[in-house]
Order: sequence, then C-alpha cells, then structure tokens
Amino acid sequence: MTSEQRTGERAAHPADVRQRGATVWLTGLPSAGKTTIAEALASQLRADGHRVEVLDGDEVRAFLSAGLGFSREDRHLNVRRIGFVAELLASHGVKVLAPVIAPYADSRRSVREHHRGTGTPFLEVHVATPVDVCADRDVKGLYARQRAGQLSGLTGVDDPYEVPADPDLRVEAHRQTVQESVAALRELLDQRGLA
Repeated sequence: MTSEQRTGERAAHPADVRQRGATVWLTGLPSAGKTTIAEALASQLRADGHRVEVLDGDEVRAFLSAGLGFSREDRHLNVRRIGFVAELLASHGVKVLAPVIAPYADSRRSVREHHRGTGTPFLEVHVATPVDVCADRDVKGLYARQRAGQLSGLTGVDDPYEVPADPDLRVEAHRQTVQESVAALRELLDQRGLA
C-alpha cells in the first residue's frame, strides 16, 4: 500500500475529518444572511465534534483592524488580516467560518492564494441575496442611514461589490431557509472530505 493510499484511508475516518481544518469564506452584501448562516453551521459542526471558530467581519474589524477606514486599500488590508487569522486557525485543525463582505475579487483571491500556498482548504461561498432584499432586511440600519445621507460608501449601493465569478458554492438565502443554506454548505464540506 502506498503512502497516498494510507493518507486517503486516514482522511476518510470520521475522527480525522473532524480534525481537518478549513476556511469557509461567506461573502455577500450587508444583511445578506452571512453571519446567520455561519452561526447555524457552526452550531451543527460543534455538535458533531468539530472545532469551529466564526470570524465575523464586524467583530474582527473592531479589534484586529481597529483604525482602518473603508477605502479600497483599507478594506483589502482588513480582508487579508482576517484571511491570515483564518488560515492560521484552519492549519491547526479548526473549521473557520468567515462571514465577511470582502467586496473586491482581488482581496478574496489573495486570501485563497495564501491558503493554497500553505495547503489549507479554502471554500468561497457567495451568499447571493439581492440588494433590495438586503435593504428590506437592513439588520444594522445601514441602508436606512445611507438613504438618509448619513452614510456613504455602502457596499452594493454607492460602493462596488464584485460578485464572485466562480465560487465553490452560491447560496440564494432569499429563496431558501437558513436550514437549507446550511444543508448546502454541509454537502459542500462533505464533498471536499471536510464534514
């Protein structure tokens, strides 16, 4: 038996799968449902014995990226910082769920390439909720503030969001329940030998 066959057999063992790290990057507009889906998935994975961390974009920005603004350069740096922490955790056997807007394709590509360079699994999930649905949800009041002229640079409204051309999964959170979205993510993880 070759070492590749032995490695393949080990990876198929459920205990080893629970110990395999990966980053699941959920990108989408504000109020698309990224964090809701990530938290629900995290709960299921933890119940199954996986080590899981959720790196919510807003929470990380408050600590790791405090002082950064919302220019293209600052947003890119914020995404790269989150990507670095995600890869570090994932390389140590943690399933990292990163619900982060990450509006620019080059920023997301940079994070993916960093993961690829270290051999750490990275999955990009586009939570593809249309802007009008996000504005109706308006979980944090951002769209209302933008309409009132109190906020500018809102991603998808007066600042660009570059839709992922070829994500590992596209979730239409406005057409399916949170449970259905989580099931689609679980299926993706299973297909990649990570669930």
